[in-house]
Amino acid sequence: MNIPGKSRSLTELQEGQSGIVQSLNGGRNLTKRLADLGMGPGTRIRVLRTSLFAGPVQVEVSGSKLVLGRGLASKILVETI
Repeated sequence: MNIPGKSRSLTELQEGQSGIVQSLNGGRNLTKRLADLGMGPGTRIRVLRTSLFAGPVQVEVSGSKLVLGRGLASKILVETI
């Protein structure tokens, strides 16, 4: 059960769910890469599509659609809204 307000990995959100990025669990390169994509703490993110098993996650950030690998998505902690 997903409880609004609880921080979780982006990979745990279901299709259609939204959240606010709380933190990025990675080094400087990861943080810079996501910042270049317009994503950082405080950014609103919505899951558009998830793939079964280890497939990518399609998200919408600031009006742009992005496809993130599951490994990268698992390092993004969000608070569901």
